[in-house]
Amino acid sequence: MRLSYPTNVKVIKVPCTGRVDVNMVLKAFESGVDGVYLAGCEIGDCHFLKGNLRAVKRIAYAKTLLKEIGIEPERVEMFHIATSDGPRFALVAKEMTERVRALGPSPVKQGTRAFKA
Repeated sequence: MRLSYPTNVKVIKVPCTGRVDVNMVLKAFESGVDGVYLAGCEIGDCHFLKGNLRAVKRIAYAKTLLKEIGIEPERVEMFHIATSDGPRFALVAKEMTERVRALGPSPVKQGTRAFKA
């Protein structure tokens, strides 16, 4: 559809959001990203049956872990977007970018708290 979304959004394709585990999310923060979001199938419409439900639980757990270590849980989110809904994907990318920008740089990137070497 040639829709535009913020250039700082890096798309990483996976067969199913159910394949994304908590360690992958945490490693993304370790590598210096300021926020992570998953865009998966609508509830009840997962191509792999329950993958998106697993992803919802994992993202909730990732939020809990981030909060425990002093990182805003709002930096991680799960969105359900139909594969044919490109405009919604672009809108979510913009909204998530604005949310993360308002939070500022990740504390991990700043080398603060428990992440000091």
